[in-house]
Amino acid sequence: MNQGPTDLADGDHLGADRLRQLVHAMVDVGSHLDLPTVLRRIVRTATDLVGARYGALGVLDPTRTSLAEFITVGMTDEEVEAAGPLPQGHGVLGLLITDPRPIRLRELTEHPDRFGFPPGHPPMGSFLGVPLRVQDQIFGNLYLTDKVDGTEFSATDEELVVGLAAMAGVAIDNARLHQRIRDLDLLEDRERIARDLHDTVIQRLFATGLSLQASARLANDPELNERLQTAVDDLDATVREIRGVIFSLHADRRIAGGSLRRDLLRLGTELTEVLGAEPRFRFHGPVDSLVASLDSDSASDPLAPEVVTVAREALSNVARHARPGLTTVDVTVADGWLEMVVSDPGADETAPGSDPNGGHGIPNLTNRAHKRGGTCQFTADPGGSTLVWRVPLHRPEPSET
Repeated sequence: MNQGPTDLADGDHLGADRLRQLVHAMVDVGSHLDLPTVLRRIVRTATDLVGARYGALGVLDPTRTSLAEFITVGMTDEEVEAAGPLPQGHGVLGLLITDPRPIRLRELTEHPDRFGFPPGHPPMGSFLGVPLRVQDQIFGNLYLTDKVDGTEFSATDEELVVGLAAMAGVAIDNARLHQRIRDLDLLEDRERIARDLHDTVIQRLFATGLSLQASARLANDPELNERLQTAVDDLDATVREIRGVIFSLHADRRIAGGSLRRDLLRLGTELTEVLGAEPRFRFHGPVDSLVASLDSDSASDPLAPEVVTVAREALSNVARHARPGLTTVDVTVADGWLEMVVSDPGADETAPGSDPNGGHGIPNLTNRAHKRGGTCQFTADPGGSTLVWRVPLHRPEPSET
């Protein structure tokens, strides 16, 4: 076992070819501006750079004590599903969290801190782990296992990945800065849109509604009168919906930092290709303002990242188990609860939950809901599937035993 920076062994040095590989890898990683693309590119490039069979990038949660995201390369979708819940940063993976220094192991399973692999996980032997820093703070860790040629990871491999990690930190910081700039532009656009909706669209709808009401009073035909009144009711409902949109647009501008609504929409865009169509998100109630205020009071266990994780897993299940179709996601905040309903019209007989021996997706989501005192229900048939994930906005107090 080797832990921490090491001197290169005799004859094991960064030759011209490998230096060129490193430079090309750095250029490739730094050429992207979308953060999810950058993260996936980092782990893919690191895996190729040292000839690893499997690679992963674990992103730390806000407390920097466990993993909030785990991006893998080398495992098939079936292997990922069979491996069960994503790692949280236990065992050897957790060593890099508590002691962020490179680790090289000849055999992963021989380490005294090994946590073991869940059933269905592919066997892995040699291991190389390198911390990934962004502005002198640990952002996450790169994990590489099993050299394709059957050899161990060398000191040169370690130096290559350490060098790539340094560039990766710059690329991540650049992508986050680019996103903040885009968000500022987006907020300015939202303010303008909200103003236009209020000053123009709503006023025209009001005028149209008043005109229809006047026409209804003059109409002698009961059927025509009823149709006109229905049209007026529809306009009133539309005005209420537009007012909700205006409220949300203003709320997004007031909220400092993240936006659950924005993160979910971004997730939908990210998963469009695998879903076959961009999912439709609908928001009801003060989703951003209320969730953000709650998260600011409980920074150690924020709800917004959990909702995004649940949405990602739910939509990934749709992509794996359902035929392409228009998926809708309704997020509602009301009466002290947050409810997310994921509806897909293209479910088939292999939809998650339709088979008791099916995938791990629904049990994972159910466990997440139960930990927050909530519920998760899934129904599926050949005509479609519906997932209802519901949690209280305030975590229940632990009972004394």
